Amino acid sequence: MALSSSASYELRGMRLRDHRIQVPLDPAAPGGEQITVFAREIADAAIPASAELPWLLYLQGGPGGRGIRPLALGGWLKEATASFRVLMLDQRGTGLSTPASRQSLALRGDAAAQAEYLSRFRADAIVADAEALRRELAGGPWSIYGQSFGGFCALTYLSQAPEGLREVLVTGGLAPLSGSADRVYRGTFGRVRARNAEYFGWYPQDRAIVTRIIEHLRGVDERLPTGERLTPERFQMVGNFLGGNTRVDGLHYLLEDAFEPTPAGERLSDAFLEQVAGQVSRAANPLYAVLHESIYAQDGATAWSAWRMLAENPDFAPDAPEPLLTGEMVYPWYFDQDPALRPLKEVAELLAARTGWPALYDVGRLARNTVPVAAAVYSDDIYVDRDLSLETAAAVAGLQVWETDEFHHDGITDDGEAIFARLLSMVRGT
Repeated sequence: MALSSSASYELRGMRLRDHRIQVPLDPAAPGGEQITVFAREIADAAIPASAELPWLLYLQGGPGGRGIRPLALGGWLKEATASFRVLMLDQRGTGLSTPASRQSLALRGDAAAQAEYLSRFRADAIVADAEALRRELAGGPWSIYGQSFGGFCALTYLSQAPEGLREVLVTGGLAPLSGSADRVYRGTFGRVRARNAEYFGWYPQDRAIVTRIIEHLRGVDERLPTGERLTPERFQMVGNFLGGNTRVDGLHYLLEDAFEPTPAGERLSDAFLEQVAGQVSRAANPLYAVLHESIYAQDGATAWSAWRMLAENPDFAPDAPEPLLTGEMVYPWYFDQDPALRPLKEVAELLAARTGWPALYDVGRLARNTVPVAAAVYSDDIYVDRDLSLETAAAVAGLQVWETDEFHHDGITDDGEAIFARLLSMVRGT
């Protein structure tokens, strides 16, 4: 495996260095097709490079999210770089790694070929990529920090290659180790329902505004800046705001000036439609939609699990009397309504129907785990269910849990320094 690295350079108090490595598309076939994986080393420029601090690999949320591009040291990254060199990974298919988008996937051939290619983009392959980087950069074991889907990858890492790990930190990312995706969505629909109730309790006037917008969209052709019609169900995706601590209040500001008068009557404002477009488009991270349910697939087909579970939760249906806002669930109509996803519709259908997925977790090995692990579990997390998280925590030997209702899924954006410091202290017993 060939590793190439740039010279170091500085940006606003950070010392950066870029690394690229060639890895096999299929980790089980090392002599087969190769792809590029990119990672950026981030260190505090005030600490001499000669100090050779230990490595911390950051595993980003997702799937389909590139590594963070910080403009300065702050939050958890500031805390981490006080004692680590942080490696910010662009998981395969994202960022500066070999891309996987509607443009590049077309080079693979037909939808079946594209789906087969993307079946190699789950946590097991991401861990194999990380191990290739570790062997080249660190040699010995390193520390890892997984946020959200990054925590899922951390569990796979503990299953596949625990010898490469010194310690593991996880925030909002303990995946269920067994069962179908259906149990995930049965849990998260309930959490999202409770979060809707909490939000509309704070802002009761917003309940009427949301209902009014949805009723308006049923009868009026409103267009997003990208040209397609905004539908009621797509508008419901703004419920993603509900997953945050301070971000949740941004929903109120979005809704407060949704309508404005026009000669044709009240219409949704351009400013509102522009903001909504940023919430409901997957142009920046198409793999999130295409691969989302596959991160829960252990053997059988996911078969559009969230869409099927929606039938058990009719208060989320867009034709309900007062429809609730949704969370991160991915539905098949995404691939009709989002221009960035339309070319991938057949690919998504094939992946939803795919069976024979390999296991992502070795339950026996996790039960014998000896790597120190500490995980923050957020009691009211609408994306990663608290009950399923605690079930997983109990199945991993030595895993220490810090459960808190102080934060939601994006807690590290609110007080990342304190959260990181607490988890690091837990794994080190200090």
